[in-house]
Amino acid sequence: MKMKIYNSLTRTKEDFIPREQGKVSMYTCGPTVYHYAHIGNLRSYIMEDILEKYLRFTGLDVTRVMNITDVGHLTSDGDAGDDKMLKGAKREHKTVMEIAKFYTDAFFSDCAKLNIKTPDVVQPATGCIDEFIKVISSLIEKGYAYEAGGNIYFDTSKLGQYYVFNDFKEEDLAVGVREGVEEDSNKRNKADFVLWFTKSKFDDQELKWDSPWGVGYPGWHIECSCISMKYLGEYLDIHCGGIDNAFPHHTNEIAQSESYIGHKWCNYWFHVHHLNTNSGKMSKSSGEFLTVSLLEEKGYDPLVYRFFCLLSHYRKSLVFSYENLDNAAVSYNKMISKIAALLGENGGEVDKEAYDRLMKNFTDALDNDLNTALAVTAVYDVLRDGTNAATKLALLREFDKVLSIGLIANAEKLKNASANAEEELPEEVKKLAEERKAARKEKNFALADELRDKITALGYIVEETRQGTKITKK
Repeated sequence: MKMKIYNSLTRTKEDFIPREQGKVSMYTCGPTVYHYAHIGNLRSYIMEDILEKYLRFTGLDVTRVMNITDVGHLTSDGDAGDDKMLKGAKREHKTVMEIAKFYTDAFFSDCAKLNIKTPDVVQPATGCIDEFIKVISSLIEKGYAYEAGGNIYFDTSKLGQYYVFNDFKEEDLAVGVREGVEEDSNKRNKADFVLWFTKSKFDDQELKWDSPWGVGYPGWHIECSCISMKYLGEYLDIHCGGIDNAFPHHTNEIAQSESYIGHKWCNYWFHVHHLNTNSGKMSKSSGEFLTVSLLEEKGYDPLVYRFFCLLSHYRKSLVFSYENLDNAAVSYNKMISKIAALLGENGGEVDKEAYDRLMKNFTDALDNDLNTALAVTAVYDVLRDGTNAATKLALLREFDKVLSIGLIANAEKLKNASANAEEELPEEVKKLAEERKAARKEKNFALADELRDKITALGYIVEETRQGTKITKK
């Protein structure tokens, strides 16, 4: 079965066919590094990571590029509001570059905790100013951009179709008529967007560069087009991002990229839906600022959050609550305990027939528009199956190359922790435990109960679990 993926551009599920056989060019929108990433942002990166790893798992050679936005991103998508990087610098009394460095490092630290692979190319926007100027100059020459009030704007009226991701009416989407957004009187059309700022309302803007139009800085949208084309060329297989980027950011990327190169730019668009709280979409400005570090402070393994995200399809909004996360943690810990028990079994040899049958459940799930919930079900199918431990462990190791939820690594930690705890028991307790184990095997439950009482009297708790007897200090 070929992998099918939902293409936001065509609003249909399509066979994923790379432009060049065996190779995939993949671009993902990176963070604006003015603050920590909240776990809603990170849901998108988790699902993009799954996509990249599954494409590699199927044998494709993937080159993935991601930008780092360290200039040009305003707080409004209508080219209005504060510059996010400047806002972060003022908040913390640092320079913009100090803020960018700190929060870039923090972002990749969070990614490492969530087992998110670093893309092959990571490019800060401030490193591509020459590319931005080159593309903007060409757009002006081709008649797709104009100068007004000191800024350079993209002229959306030159396009046959601008709103490519939505079926809504133009007046409902135009930035200039959105509630709470001040209309820019320099624009010829309400939907036009800034490519380069030269007459900034930010007198203290730190980052500015010389350009043919005066000293200034790039708009947010131009960076992704230029960074993608710099490293992946004029043809892109798949572009990823959160659903909130579809308009206007990705819409503007398509407009400027295709106007510049003169042909279709990207074949597939992969959009991850929101992580919501009970009160609505998660953001940095509403409610508790939920970060990976905060989850850790509350005692959650970051991989439990990754597991939680996999339990829902990426095209469905996911509701976060601590109750929901607790339920995921219980399921995750039980799963890891079962795998830890497998590690202690005499495995035997891999049963190829069982291996292929159970592997098909996994690949069928991910081939069907990256259905991670069914892929997790495939993990449970393995654990329930009657095949031997060697086959199960071989499958789980392969599954985790994509899922990356620590199936084997955390099971080994649990097994080692249990072994260490057992080693720390006094010899007298160990001897009683062995006698009790023998009594239970012989179904002499009266003696087993008597031995339990002796162990309890020595200050230890005896628990029966699915993985066997657990003895811990009171």
